[in-house]
Amino acid sequence: MKNNKLLTVMLIILVSITLIGVVIFVLLTQFNKQTTETHEPSIDEIIEASVDVTEITTNLADNSIIMLSLKIQTGSKEAAEELTKRDFQTKNLVITQLSEMTEEDLKGKEGKTAFESTLKSQLNELMQEGEIQQVYITSYIIQ
Repeated sequence: MKNNKLLTVMLIILVSITLIGVVIFVLLTQFNKQTTETHEPSIDEIIEASVDVTEITTNLADNSIIMLSLKIQTGSKEAAEELTKRDFQTKNLVITQLSEMTEEDLKGKEGKTAFESTLKSQLNELMQEGEIQQVYITSYIIQ
């Protein structure tokens, strides 16, 4: 009788541990599935949420002249609409930023990346609906 009770208790404990393990496994699997389901936007979604900044011509700090165009990717269509309305502020930020830079500052990949990053952070300070995800230089000439 005593052996029978011991066997029953051991079976209950074993079944409980197995059940807890299965529940934890299912929960972890579902949690991982939800975090990996954030999909990358398609190119059509990216274009829909992007704004073109027409060609800007301005002087740099070292009296060089730069002409460049930008494409700014936002997080949503609503953010793109807001950025379109803020076109004059965007151009002002670009011109102000470039006026403090020299031709040497913009040389190479690092210079352009630094400019894009600075512009992105300045634009994000302006935005109320959404955020800027990426700034692309689409044309670039320095004389």
